[in-house]
Amino acid sequence: MGNEHHPSTEAPFRELRLPSGAELAGYSALIRDYGLSVPLPRILHATGKRRPAQAGWRISPPAQAPRPTFAGQLTFAMKREGLDLAVLKRLFMTLDAAEVRDLVLTRPTGSYARRIWFLYEWLSGRQLDLPEARAGKYVCAVDPAQQWAIPGKNSRRHRVRNNLPGTPEFCPLVFRTPVLQKFVSLRLAQQARAMVANVQRDLLARAAAFLLLKDSRASYEIEGESPPQERIMRWGMVLGSAGQQGLDVEELLRLQRIVIGDARLVSLGLRQEGGFVGEHARTTRLPLPVHSSARPDDVPALVDGILAFGNGAALHLDPVIAAAVLAFGFVYVHPFVDGNGRLHRYLIHHVLAQGGFNPPGAFFPVSSVILDRLDEYLRVLEQHSRSILPLIEWEPTARFNVQVCNDTGDLYRFFDATPHVEFLYACVQQAVEKELPEETLFLRRYDTFREQVNKMIDMPDRLIDLLFRFLHQNGGQLSARARQKEFEALTEAEVRHVEGLYQQGFGTSAPPRA
Repeated sequence: MGNEHHPSTEAPFRELRLPSGAELAGYSALIRDYGLSVPLPRILHATGKRRPAQAGWRISPPAQAPRPTFAGQLTFAMKREGLDLAVLKRLFMTLDAAEVRDLVLTRPTGSYARRIWFLYEWLSGRQLDLPEARAGKYVCAVDPAQQWAIPGKNSRRHRVRNNLPGTPEFCPLVFRTPVLQKFVSLRLAQQARAMVANVQRDLLARAAAFLLLKDSRASYEIEGESPPQERIMRWGMVLGSAGQQGLDVEELLRLQRIVIGDARLVSLGLRQEGGFVGEHARTTRLPLPVHSSARPDDVPALVDGILAFGNGAALHLDPVIAAAVLAFGFVYVHPFVDGNGRLHRYLIHHVLAQGGFNPPGAFFPVSSVILDRLDEYLRVLEQHSRSILPLIEWEPTARFNVQVCNDTGDLYRFFDATPHVEFLYACVQQAVEKELPEETLFLRRYDTFREQVNKMIDMPDRLIDLLFRFLHQNGGQLSARARQKEFEALTEAEVRHVEGLYQQGFGTSAPPRA
């Protein structure tokens, strides 16, 4: 059943300070005892005397301490910490298969033993020398009270319901945190449908058209690019059709070609070389990565796993949760040389539309909101990248790129996507409750302004739009220059009247409409 371990509580754990008098428990103990090269869970567990909470640690009383064996620690972890597939995969590859087999034979009807048995075979691809389970109530592989799961299918061999939201090639997991439970309770999709029901169809179409272009421009701006208006409009049209086409490799390649535009100096298709996000040293040109992309050899399988998730498990999850898992998983793999960031944000729109989140005719400018919350977005990306970068062994290439030297595929297959989902939910909430309602309100007020101006004087729509923009840019006042040039025909009384009409609808300090 595994050797017992009695570590010193004074020794640091991965350069973290263990709370005084505490003993590692669960996944943290397994990582230490077996030297597992995996990212640490966001919350580490230990047992010891209860004390005020210490950031990053959860302390259980000594009476709940597990037996210091792999079976004891693993059962503790699954009971209190949920599933960490990255830890489990490395642990199972490290253990002798006989140890797992013996654990199952000791308690063949036990729910944790059968779950461990199922997960061993699912993750390792190896079958243990065990007969089919004959007794024991079916138990879920993922505890749905701890982490989001799908309905799944029964595995008769283990008497386990496989409700994992993915495949062995790609299966990030999401915890049911209080933050996420609150977001889900908002029922944002229903809010969106109720709001749109009160908006005239032509007004909604105009709002969606503007927000599409705004979102397209923002997605390029996030990447530090300022492309021609034609490319922005073309990508906006693509965003507007998100969710209408199934996902496969050919579709991703088509989207990449649209994103890149002029590909004469860019290598299209799945990446055939290393990749990283970061800088180069000024003098030596050596790479200084803040994120290392998946190895080129791992990219095809990882992309297959991502696509399987998008076409399978994603259809059974909350659309916002599914969108975050798919999109952030994609951007961490970085399957292309260029275009990954914009495709990552396209995938958010794809999953939301595919999952029926968007009411017909509506568009939520998620990229625009991300641009507003850019520091938070970068922090989410950087926190994950920092957790995996120390585990990646690489060397520089002659072309000042990176070549990964160790097996890193599981770092991209299995990760805790909870922070990513919390971030995206906050963005979607802002898009639903603020961005679309504000745009429709803006258009209603603009239409009222236009009608009132036309009652005063016949004016082409082109000139009314110009008049409005001048007023909008100048706090509701028509500048002396505009009065002397474009609108010199207006009398003083008419100028005062149109200024009053603008201020009735928009005040004197309306924010600029991008």
